[in-house]
Amino acid sequence: MRIKMQPLIFCLLFILTASLSFSQPAGKGMKKWRGEGPCWRASELDLSQEQRKGLDLLQQIYFRDAQLLRIQLFTKRLELRELLTNSSVRTETIRGKTLEIVELQSKQEEKAIEYLIKIRNLLSPEQLKAWCPEQEFLFFRQMMHGIGPMGSMFPK
Repeated sequence: MRIKMQPLIFCLLFILTASLSFSQPAGKGMKKWRGEGPCWRASELDLSQEQRKGLDLLQQIYFRDAQLLRIQLFTKRLELRELLTNSSVRTETIRGKTLEIVELQSKQEEKAIEYLIKIRNLLSPEQLKAWCPEQEFLFFRQMMHGIGPMGSMFPK
């Protein structure tokens, strides 16, 4: 039953994340989902020097781990593509590869939640009131795609 629930949970999280990113402009002071006023990424909060160092370390570790998982997922998806386009491959083999992908996606989600929990533990109660956890992943998405204030880092 656990395996069947993972795709459902992944889909729900994807829909929630997508709706949050498309329903409001991503920027400074984005309104909280509860409508309680603006909220910020942890790095935009008034952090102490110790908190800033801790956050920097958390970001480096998370980005490295997430990148490894993305590479593994990319490889598994390529393998799945090869299996799907080979008429001699058995259906069970394709399903097995799909389960490997689902397991990696689950690990990716677990890493993201652990990262957010660690940030949460770093912040004071006052800072938590102004923090938007979903903003943390916008930062990484921009880093992955090379998007910054001046646009793409990779000219066409």
